[in-house]
Amino acid sequence: MNPSRYHPALVALHWLLAALVVAALVLGTFVMKKIPNSSPEKLEALRAHMAGGIAILALMAVRFVVRMSSARPVPAKTGSSVLDKLALLNHYGFYVLIAAMAGTGLATAILAGLPSILFGGSGAALPESFAVFPTRVAHGLIAKLLITIMAVHALAALYHQFIRRDGLLGRMWFGSRWPTRAYLRNPN
Repeated sequence: MNPSRYHPALVALHWLLAALVVAALVLGTFVMKKIPNSSPEKLEALRAHMAGGIAILALMAVRFVVRMSSARPVPAKTGSSVLDKLALLNHYGFYVLIAAMAGTGLATAILAGLPSILFGGSGAALPESFAVFPTRVAHGLIAKLLITIMAVHALAALYHQFIRRDGLLGRMWFGSRWPTRAYLRNPN
């Protein structure tokens, strides 16, 4: 028998990661872009962005392990096999894109010498622009893909909740996961 909700650890990680990923995307896309690399504020923004990225990657790894090792509700259906397959791709796409974001972010940091600049106190200056690194360009493109699948994910959840009215959002919230004995004896 499948539970009616996801494991509480998955629920907590889902919403925590949603907040962290949005914060990292806002910081990287809007805030850091406006701070010149010559400004001391840029160093603090980069430290926060890198620490957030590492935390997101670590939490995504934990989430993946918990997801693979815990009982899950039956997959939600849309009524279309194509949309159901796209939903599955969307969910696994998060893992792939987060890993790609971390990889391109780490590669850019190494190419730009950021570990020694930000954490080693080398006194070296940041490069004039990170755009000279192909990994930074890839990081930005992956961020746009991540924003896109996040929007699709949110719209699909709202579609399920308010158009199909199948209670999908309740599956990703806290509460009893298993039907009670009384319900099992008389489900109507």
